[in-house]
Amino acid sequence: MKIFKKTKIGQIYSKDGDKFFIFAGLDKKLVAELKALSLNKKDKELQKNTGDLKRFGLGSYSEWYKKNRTPFALVHEKTGALAGLVWFGPKALGEKSIKYGIEGKKVKKESKKNTWHTIAYRAYPPFRGKGITKKFTAFATDVYMKNFPNIKVWAGIDDRNKASQKLSEGLGFKTLEKLSDKKAHWLVMVKY
Repeated sequence: MKIFKKTKIGQIYSKDGDKFFIFAGLDKKLVAELKALSLNKKDKELQKNTGDLKRFGLGSYSEWYKKNRTPFALVHEKTGALAGLVWFGPKALGEKSIKYGIEGKKVKKESKKNTWHTIAYRAYPPFRGKGITKKFTAFATDVYMKNFPNIKVWAGIDDRNKASQKLSEGLGFKTLEKLSDKKAHWLVMVKY
């Protein structure tokens, strides 16, 4: 997939009937919107629960993409606004994210990057609470797993983010206690 290319692969509807398109990849317009959303300090939920300010706001989408990341975008049909983002990519099981100040931590041999891929998902205002994030994330996961059938997926979640934890559980993820870090509020959830 080219870095600034998007391909429409599906659609979903919110519980209030709004239509959303699902794209594999992001074009330059969506990347610019992602940067602006990541810089939005009024979005307390995003700032508290993600490292997107550093990752996309202050950081480089191109550098992030070079880590072999595969993004999926959810776009509101009426406004063309970025409503959500899901991404996947190779990452050793339990490796902490940029939100925790560093990427990387010592991981066991069996959790090599080529076996495990991480998932991350976001919903942006005003689209939170519309019943779309779980459907969007499930759709993106199905597409990704069809393209990478021999991998296992894991999510790193702040354990204070109960909505994210509930969404992951609803998608079939289970907490892996041995790699979770309660002091840092780092929860490792796996889907086999």
